[in-house]
Amino acid sequence: MKTSQSFSVYFTIKSDKAKDGKAPLYAAVTVNKEKAFIALKQLISITIWDFGKGAAKGTRDESRAVNAYLDEVRLSLGNGYKELLLKGKLITPKTIKNLFLGETDDTYTLNRMMAYHNETSGKSLNPATMRHYLVTQRYLSGYVAANYRADDLLLKDLDHGFIQGFDAFLRNHRPKDHHKPLNDNGIKVHLKRLKKMVHLAQDMQWVDRDPFVTFRIRMKKVARDYLTEAELRTLENKSFDLERLSLIKDLFIFSCYTGLAYGDLMILKPTQVVTAEDGELWIRTSREKTLEPVNLPLLPKAVDLVNKYKRNERSLYNGTVFPVLSNQKVNSYLKEIADFCSIHKNLTFHMARHTFATTVTLSNGVPIETVSKMLGHSKIATTQIYARVVERKLKDDMQALKQKLSLT
Repeated sequence: MKTSQSFSVYFTIKSDKAKDGKAPLYAAVTVNKEKAFIALKQLISITIWDFGKGAAKGTRDESRAVNAYLDEVRLSLGNGYKELLLKGKLITPKTIKNLFLGETDDTYTLNRMMAYHNETSGKSLNPATMRHYLVTQRYLSGYVAANYRADDLLLKDLDHGFIQGFDAFLRNHRPKDHHKPLNDNGIKVHLKRLKKMVHLAQDMQWVDRDPFVTFRIRMKKVARDYLTEAELRTLENKSFDLERLSLIKDLFIFSCYTGLAYGDLMILKPTQVVTAEDGELWIRTSREKTLEPVNLPLLPKAVDLVNKYKRNERSLYNGTVFPVLSNQKVNSYLKEIADFCSIHKNLTFHMARHTFATTVTLSNGVPIETVSKMLGHSKIATTQIYARVVERKLKDDMQALKQKLSLT
C-alpha cells in the first residue's frame, strides 16, 4: 500500500516523576503529527540527560549504555513501522506502540472500519454526503445492538447473513420521528454505503473476503414525479396571505425555472447572479453535492423573483439571494400549498428540479445535452432519467413528422 506517512522517534525523561535523582525514560512516536509516549521502564540520572539531543551526554559507561539502548529501541520502532507499512495496515502511533510492546491487535472491527472511513474518505466527500454516511452508520450500530446484543462486531463476522440481516432490519425499522419508513431504494442506498466501507477495509487488508460477492444490490427504476404545465400554472397563479407559504411558493417556482436543488438555492449569493455580455442575467455557480459547474441563463419568471427579494431583510442579513429556511420546514409547507392548489401529488422541493428538466425544458424541445449542463450533471446518463415522453411533446413531434411526410 502506498503511503505518505511521516514518522519520527525521539526520547525524553519526565523529571517531574524523578526519585533519588533519576527519572523514567520515554520514547515518543510521532506519525503525521499524532503522538504516543511509550514508558521504557528505565530510570536515567537527570544529571547525564541532554534534553536538547534526547540522549545521554558524556562518555561515561552509564551514558554509553543508555545511548546503546536508545539505538536498539529506535531500530525496533522503525522496524515496527516498516512491518505495518509492508502489510498495508493502519499506521498510527498507537499501532506502532502496541507492536513494540507485543500487544498486536489484528482484530479489526466494524466501528474501527467506520471510523477509518470517516477519517480518510470522509475528507474528500461533500459534507451533505458525509452526513448520509453517518446516518447509515447509526443504522448499523442499531442493528448490531438489536441483533447481536453488542456495541461492536469483528469484521471477520461480516458475511452474507450479516448483510441479509441488516437489509431486514432496515425494512422493519419504524422511525419514531416524522420520517416515513425507508423505501426499497432507500434501503439499498444504505447497503451500497456499507459495501463501499467494506471494500475500503478490503483494500486495507483488514478482511480476506468480500461478503457482498453473493449479495446483489439492484436499484429499482423509479419514475420521477413532476408538475405538469397546468399544475405549474395553477401554482404560479395562487396567492397566499401567509408570508411563509408565499415565500415557499416563490422558492419552488424559482427552482422550477432554474433546476437548482434546494441546497444550492439556499446558498446562492448575489455575486453568483451575473450580467452576461448580452445583458441577460445568468447563474454561475457549482453544485454543492458534486461541485460540477452550473451555468444557466435566467428565464423571465426567475429574474422577477430575484428582483422581488433583492432588498429582503433576511436575504441581506444572510448574504444570499433568498431567505434561508430548513428543508424540513420547506417540504412540510409544500404539503399545505399542494392542498390549497388541489395538486394531488407528494409535493417535495426536489420535484421542482424534475419539473424544470421535464416540463420546462425537455418538453419544450431543449436538447438533453443542454439540460444536462444546466442541471450540473457530470454524466448525460443522469439526465436521461428525466427524458420521458409527455403527451404534448409527443403530439408536437408527430405533427412535425406529418408535415415532413406531406412534403415528400
